[in-house]
Amino acid sequence: MTDITITDFVGSAWWLIGGALLLGFIVQTVQQRRARMAGERSRAVSDRATGAVLGSAAGDALGAGYEFTNPGPDREIAMKGGGGFGWAPGEWTDDTQMAVAILDVIATGSSDLDAIASNFLAWYEAGPADVGNQTSSVLGSAAIPEDLAVVAVAFMDANPGAAGNGALMRTGPVALAALDDRTEIAGLAGSIASLTHAHPDSVAACVLWSLAIQEAITTAEPGQAFDWEAAVRNGLEHVAEDRQEKWDALITEAVTGPPGLFNPNGWVVTAFQAALSAIINTPVPAEQPSDHLRDALVAAVRIGHDTDTVAAIAGALLGARWGAGAIPDEWNTLIHGDRRRDSEPVPGTELEQLARKALNA
Repeated sequence: MTDITITDFVGSAWWLIGGALLLGFIVQTVQQRRARMAGERSRAVSDRATGAVLGSAAGDALGAGYEFTNPGPDREIAMKGGGGFGWAPGEWTDDTQMAVAILDVIATGSSDLDAIASNFLAWYEAGPADVGNQTSSVLGSAAIPEDLAVVAVAFMDANPGAAGNGALMRTGPVALAALDDRTEIAGLAGSIASLTHAHPDSVAACVLWSLAIQEAITTAEPGQAFDWEAAVRNGLEHVAEDRQEKWDALITEAVTGPPGLFNPNGWVVTAFQAALSAIINTPVPAEQPSDHLRDALVAAVRIGHDTDTVAAIAGALLGARWGAGAIPDEWNTLIHGDRRRDSEPVPGTELEQLARKALNA
């Protein structure tokens, strides 16, 4: 039997203490790294979520000056305002006004349809400068918020071929209401669309686009390619079964392009296809990939016709992938608008704060 000396015992004790300290240091370092990575991901998700809102507003304001025109390939596309309604440079139109009506409710932690319907009616009663025919007909026929969805169905029954783009243009914020629940997003997107646009194609388009926005916000990674087509197709399982094959084919058409094929685009289907085609058929710059947001929005406006709406639709998905930080500074300084006619102006910074509030509600 070997005797253990005091020196041996102390040495062993120090070895054990040192090992414990080292293990504790390693565990703490791993935890700190995980926390840092989680924080970075949280900030990235927040940037992309606000990007969905601001990107749509940017597209809306960019396209406002070209609405119902067909810009030639050599014509400069700039956030210049003007157009048929005399917009100020950087001013958003009815597309973003109606999106804000949705966002204001989501920012309270609610997705109450009557509250959203009430905001739509208040917006309409203020006399917007620009409003789509279908939206105007439905909102002008409803006396109270609770009537809106019923009036929308009655409009569809009386006009079975009418399926305008007025619901798709405002669907950008919907995903922020339930970012981790695709089924809830799909249901909410369809229900909000149906407040004014009850046609199954309007509902399908809003479901697909809202879910693509959710996928971009939650899964896009910097430095990695994002599969735009897959993000849109992944929502097909949430579309009514009798519409899935049709929309699968419509997505293929959009991917194939060219984008100019989808003019006119007041119909929800061609508006959807125009936006997706502009995104997919615009190359991602190798040196600065996030410039794709700017380039694709310019391409969306160049398609022509309902330029503000197509660019607003495209901007929501582009912003959800590239983030608010990808919006050019010269656009950010100009973006502004209001909730409804003659209300307090809303600068782009306030819109960003509202988006963050909705995300964290």
